[in-house]
Amino acid sequence: MNNHVTILEIDAKAVLHNLAYFKQKLNPTTKILAVVKAFGYGSESVEIAKIVQNEVDYFAVAYSNEGIVLREAGIKTPILVLHPQIQNLETIVEYHLEPNLYNFKIFDAFLKLADEKPLMNYPVHLKFNTGLNRLGFWHSDVPTIITELKKSNNVKVQSIFSHLAASEDVNEQEFTVGQINNFAYIVKQMYSHLGYEPMLHILNTSGIVNYSKAQFDMVRLGIGLYGFGNDPDETAQLKNTHNLKSIISQIHLIQPGETVGYNRAFVASQPTRSATIPIGHADGLSRRLGNKNGFVIINNQVAPIIGNVCMDMIMVDVTKIDCNEGDEVVIFNHQQHVEYIAHKCETIPYEILTGLSQRIKRLVRT
Repeated sequence: MNNHVTILEIDAKAVLHNLAYFKQKLNPTTKILAVVKAFGYGSESVEIAKIVQNEVDYFAVAYSNEGIVLREAGIKTPILVLHPQIQNLETIVEYHLEPNLYNFKIFDAFLKLADEKPLMNYPVHLKFNTGLNRLGFWHSDVPTIITELKKSNNVKVQSIFSHLAASEDVNEQEFTVGQINNFAYIVKQMYSHLGYEPMLHILNTSGIVNYSKAQFDMVRLGIGLYGFGNDPDETAQLKNTHNLKSIISQIHLIQPGETVGYNRAFVASQPTRSATIPIGHADGLSRRLGNKNGFVIINNQVAPIIGNVCMDMIMVDVTKIDCNEGDEVVIFNHQQHVEYIAHKCETIPYEILTGLSQRIKRLVRT
């Protein structure tokens, strides 16, 4: 088979190390929800889930199909669907997934479905908007929510949660504390009238680091599981989980005046050895990395990308590197390289990781 030879290695031991690092910041009774949406932040959601399933209490995905993939792979751990759509609610129930109800449209739709089936104490989660202004009920919605919930025994609120907008930014501490206080006020109202006490959670990875006193009952560990702490000191304590590798397909000797790649973007000023590598922007390698803005590592030496990044290939300068066709090429294998790529692309490591194409083979290293 003509498989893609570029491989993303996932380091299972690194994932477990990162989980243990954040766990030691928590109270012994605090539960952990591992976020495995977007293919496990660009890695492989099923494999990540299998690695940590005995160490966490919940998983979270963005959409129902991501949860279905986990269920069909044999994952039994509770799964929170963060952004369910009304047309998927029956499927969510079929696969024993737990929906986040974030506005009255989906809230009413799920309660109607629960009544029709009927369900019994089906676990749902309520999200409140405390300042991110993305998804979530407003604090003023509490009375109506309580009234509707008390009409039926078909659903049970498993957790109440919110999402911090700037937990990594020390300059936004006042705003973040305000979000946490707002959340605590909403919870107090819910607890006063609901008749039972669902789990509470508001902290993401940066929240765990900077606002550990607001652990409540559970925390959501996302990017931290994959080796990034949104802070240089924290990231230094974590291990890299993503190793992107390829090979040299062909080496060319480029004469002075000759050009390389589309639009003849690179013009050789001296004899140059160019190596072609089978990875391009269709694999998630940004075109911004062309023309020596990005580099790869070959035999422990830096090889700058020359010319424009193609859809399926890049060309790099190996004039001063002793290498041959078939040699291994490291696209990145540590967080600092990913952060460098993100900087050059004017983005964040999240986008670099989640943008990796699914045509790249995933391989777990244990």
